Order: sequence, then C-alpha cells, then structure tokens
Amino acid sequence: MSIFPAKILLATDGSRDADLALSTAVDMAGSTNSELHIVTAAPTSPDPVYATHEMGFRYETYEEAMTAVREDAQKILDEQVAKVEEAGGEVAGAHLVTQERRDQAIVHLADEIEAGLIVMGSRGLGGLRRALMGSVSDSVVRHAHCPVMIVRH
Repeated sequence: MSIFPAKILLATDGSRDADLALSTAVDMAGSTNSELHIVTAAPTSPDPVYATHEMGFRYETYEEAMTAVREDAQKILDEQVAKVEEAGGEVAGAHLVTQERRDQAIVHLADEIEAGLIVMGSRGLGGLRRALMGSVSDSVVRHAHCPVMIVRH
C-alpha cells in the first residue's frame, strides 16, 4: 500500500489559479506515478453572458445558450489536456461534467473514479458569482471523501 494517491483529479476552469494547480498536479502525478484525471464542470444553466435573445443577449434560445456553455467548457478542457501534455504529463481521463453546482460535480466525479487527491485553484473565473454563492473550492474541501489540495499564487 502506497501513501501516495493512485489517482489525482485536477479540477480546472482555465483560470490563472487553475493553471498553477495544473502544473502542481502534473508534477505530483509524475513524481508519485499516479494517474492524472482532469475535470471541467459546466453549469446546467447559462450565466448572463450566455443568456438568450429574449433576455437581451446573443442567443435566440435556451438550447443555443446551453450549447455554447458546453462548447466553451469543452474548449477549456481540451486546452488543459494540451497543457498537461506540453508539460510532459499524461492524462488518464478527461471529464466534462454538467451539473447545477460545480462543487458537487467535482466531488461526485472524485467518488466515481476513486480519486485519492483533488487538486484545484483557490479562485476561478466566477468573480461576482463566487461572492454571491460561495466558493467552489471551499465546498469541495468540505464535502470530498479524499484530501483536497488548494493551490494559490
């Protein structure tokens, strides 16, 4: 039995702190011979930037707005996978999850893949939403079944 996690889950949204968490997770996975999984969590309802035309924004329907949300999240995930590979890491699994609460999606996936460690940045792209709804990283720390490493600049 090893003291190191067999699987590390990197939760990322492409923010500056998430990039630092990425490099930390790649280093840890490489030095401990752990599998590295990456997750990007997309919301189930669009933020105002994606809102529909009826609300005065750029999409005609809710379905178009949600398609844009998922496409943007997939783009972030693909970029993060490329960054891991550029840094010399190997991705065992790339996961795009959609759930109303991103923190719950991350914790659920960590349980599902039996992660031994979750690595994530302390601040995401959420700004005002974070102030109103609470921190995703704080909630993951409180609810995860495994240790959580929060990386900050």
